[in-house]
Amino acid sequence: MALIMNKFERSDGEAVVQYLDSNLRVIKPGAFVRCAVTGEPIPLDELKYWSVELQEAYASPEAVMRRITGQSPSTKG
Repeated sequence: MALIMNKFERSDGEAVVQYLDSNLRVIKPGAFVRCAVTGEPIPLDELKYWSVELQEAYASPEAVMRRITGQSPSTKG
């Protein structure tokens, strides 16, 4: 992952990120991005799941599956 920022370069707000095949490009520094399914904040250093095609982040594998299957966030699997 090509996320090269130290704690002094980050802001406390939401980051703007370009999602690439194997890494991220931080467009606007920030501490987190939001899950496209749940809306929960995801610290950048904990971000593991995203869609290059849709350019969105996901908090968990379950959130990815909800996006793929079209299930609402309240639907339990």
